[in-house]
Amino acid sequence: MTPMGALALVTAAISAVLLLHQLVVRPALTLSTRLKLLLGLAVFPFVTAVASTAHGMHRTTERDFCGSCHVMTTHLGDLEDPKSASLASRHGRNPMFGGTACYTCHADYSMLGYPLTKLTGMSHVFNYYLGGYKNWSLERFHAEVRIAKPFPNSNCRQCHSAALASFQGVEEHRAIAEELTSERVSCASAGCHGVAHPFSKRPEEL
Repeated sequence: MTPMGALALVTAAISAVLLLHQLVVRPALTLSTRLKLLLGLAVFPFVTAVASTAHGMHRTTERDFCGSCHVMTTHLGDLEDPKSASLASRHGRNPMFGGTACYTCHADYSMLGYPLTKLTGMSHVFNYYLGGYKNWSLERFHAEVRIAKPFPNSNCRQCHSAALASFQGVEEHRAIAEELTSERVSCASAGCHGVAHPFSKRPEEL
């Protein structure tokens, strides 16, 4: 339970108590009663809505949430497999990522990145509940689903700066520096650091 989640529960409970008291006791409509109604009908419900939204937003950044749909259980299993050599698993074992490894790598880091990332996440919800994924087998999901677009190198560079000596010191990096910057070559490709997940497919692959 996050602090925002606890705040949402507390304010919702206070609002319910105030309104229940009004319905059962029916006190005279004094200034005090009006203030209690204002708190019960407007102030506390507003705080509850904001706090529960913040809690929900935070919850969707946690990797166990990302793996909660059955079609993503193998992705989460690979991420948490200490023997896996996939990019996702190697990053997931890094304590700097904590429990938000999926979000950290897949988030949009533009100025409006946070809401855009959440909107993209809503497309996953749509595909799961209304697009049929909910009824698909894992075998069909792995065979037919592919990423919507190539994974951007700019996301990798949020942590792996191309300006550091550790990056510039690699001859292969220097040789394709322009291709990496222009996204013509992906860091997460078989010829470079390998795909993020064993089940990954490029957009053009079926």
